Amino acid sequence: MDPAGVRTLGIITKPDTLDAGSDSENAYLRLTANKDVVLKLGWHVLKNRDYKARHVSSTQRDKAESDFFSEGVWMSINPAHLGVISLKPRLSNILNDQILRHLPGLLQDVELGILDCHARIKQLGAPRATIADQRRYLSQVSYEFSNLMKAAVDGVYNDPFFGSSKTNEGYQKRLRAVVQNMLIEFAEEMRFKGKARIIIESSSGDITPDPRRISRENYIDETKELMRKSRGRELPGTFNPLVVGELFSEQCRPWRGISNVLKDDVVNAVYRTTEDILGHVAAEDTADGISRILNEGIEKLKSSLDVKVAELLEPHHRGHPITYNHYLTANVQETHSGRQKRAIERVLKETFGLVCIASRYSFVNHNVDFSILVDSLVLHAEVDMEQYGSSLAVDYTEAYYKVSDS
Repeated sequence: MDPAGVRTLGIITKPDTLDAGSDSENAYLRLTANKDVVLKLGWHVLKNRDYKARHVSSTQRDKAESDFFSEGVWMSINPAHLGVISLKPRLSNILNDQILRHLPGLLQDVELGILDCHARIKQLGAPRATIADQRRYLSQVSYEFSNLMKAAVDGVYNDPFFGSSKTNEGYQKRLRAVVQNMLIEFAEEMRFKGKARIIIESSSGDITPDPRRISRENYIDETKELMRKSRGRELPGTFNPLVVGELFSEQCRPWRGISNVLKDDVVNAVYRTTEDILGHVAAEDTADGISRILNEGIEKLKSSLDVKVAELLEPHHRGHPITYNHYLTANVQETHSGRQKRAIERVLKETFGLVCIASRYSFVNHNVDFSILVDSLVLHAEVDMEQYGSSLAVDYTEAYYKVSDS
């Protein structure tokens, strides 16, 4: 009841049974002085009546006890901690202090108990002795439940039910806020984890460890092998558009898992809010029965959600690539332009011995054969038509992923 020992007064009895000067007597003296088992309220020693004094009066008993503590080692103990005469006022003071200390908390507990009773009485509602009373009660519960659920979905959190948004309990009741934050996190995860392979240029200085990373050259080699196995009627240097669909399907493979996690989180949030509202508006025994009915309805909605998520993902995993977004070609051209710019910068650095490309340079006594420079700047034709077609297919796959992910 008092593991910390803050409300316990220790009582020692039968001190007259200890042999004078013995180790036992010394041990009890230490205990009485609060040096062994430490209690905040300390210890008190009482001398019991022995068998011969069982019929003596209380006055005689108290005098015998006082005489006993007035000699020997007990004289070293505070008299306020010895005998029944000093115990009575000591207990009175202790009880008074305890009452003063705990009375505010007791009042708060009583007030909370009253509020809890009122809440329970409100949940119980009016007596429901007849079928008509029961139907009337269920109608009232349904009305309150619908209003609170609509408020949770619409994001109108004025009702005291929602509590404080600073607490986790209050936040979890705000269904719209919870789902909105889930969707924001979902968008971030799709942006950073939705791609199965991250293609990097060979010149990229990024060395961040990521098992999804693959160099452009290696990815083109994989694409070239795929194009050989998917060859159709396309001319050399071109590619079968279905190859882009297959590459894209592989790239968006993580989408299904990320989407399923979001779907389960949203459904769990709905379950949690439903249970909180139902526990607020209905009595416990009634809420259990209503909860089973509501859970059946949520399960049906969950099945519909499963079908819708699968329907949205299906075109990305099995359909052929199609888009009317002009950013597709813009992204491909941007990729080509960036690659061409890097190649030109590399040639200029090698020709003029530059460390970096700046806006202005002045050259003194620097002879440049511009015919050689022009030849170096011209992009050489790719002799390997498979390599060219594979590179083009990779660029279109990356561009198509961008317009599909946006």
